[in-house]
Amino acid sequence: MGKLRRTVAVVDDDASLRRSVGRLLNAYGFAAVEYASAEAFLNRNPGPAVECLVLDIDLKGMSGIQLQRKLKEEGSKLPVIFITALEDPRLKIMAERAGCIAYLQKPYAGSALIAAINKALGL
Repeated sequence: MGKLRRTVAVVDDDASLRRSVGRLLNAYGFAAVEYASAEAFLNRNPGPAVECLVLDIDLKGMSGIQLQRKLKEEGSKLPVIFITALEDPRLKIMAERAGCIAYLQKPYAGSALIAAINKALGL
């Protein structure tokens, strides 16, 4: 038996970007689970334990930063990597204050995302 695949959740309302991140993660040996919104992530069925969260900041409904704050309030230690297409230095500061492992601006290199996930998981 091979080693267990680590599960990474991708929350992004852009379906094509979500799929491409999922494919990238699968190519690097991670199990990707995809969600179109913060609410969908919060209401997910308990399945494989998510070990890292790749989270878009600018979501319809609850924002990525609001989701990160809610998870922290609930005592979650889930490492978060924020991704965004927005060029706003204040968002980066807010994301870092919310406690993210990395903050990547779209378009970012796939290798940068994989490096951030490896760091988050202590690999």
